[in-house]
Amino acid sequence: MDCEFYFTDYYRGREWEECRLLARSPDRAQWTRKLCATCPVPAIRRANRCPNMILRARIRRRWLVQRRVEVEAYCVLSEQIVAEPMVGCGRCHEQRPGAVGA
Repeated sequence: MDCEFYFTDYYRGREWEECRLLARSPDRAQWTRKLCATCPVPAIRRANRCPNMILRARIRRRWLVQRRVEVEAYCVLSEQIVAEPMVGCGRCHEQRPGAVGA
C-alpha cells in the first residue's frame, strides 16, 4: 500500500487495518480496504508534498450504492481551503527558496 495513512497490524494474528486519515472522522466505521483502490490521497501526496497542507477525508455515497473517499485540503500558511489539492494554494510555492518571483 503506498498511502502514508494506511495502517495495518498483523502482530500475533491480530489483523487490524485502518485508514488513519479517517480515524477522527465519524465515517471511520464505514471504512474498508476496498475504498483505498479509488482513494485520491496517494495521488495528491505524490503531486503535492507541501508540509503546510492538511488533508481531511470523509466517505460519501454516490448513487446510493457506491462509496468513495472525498478529500478536503486546508493550507495552514495561507489559512484557506485549497481548491485543487494536487496543485496547492500557490502561496507556499512563493515561500520556497529559489522560486520564481521570490
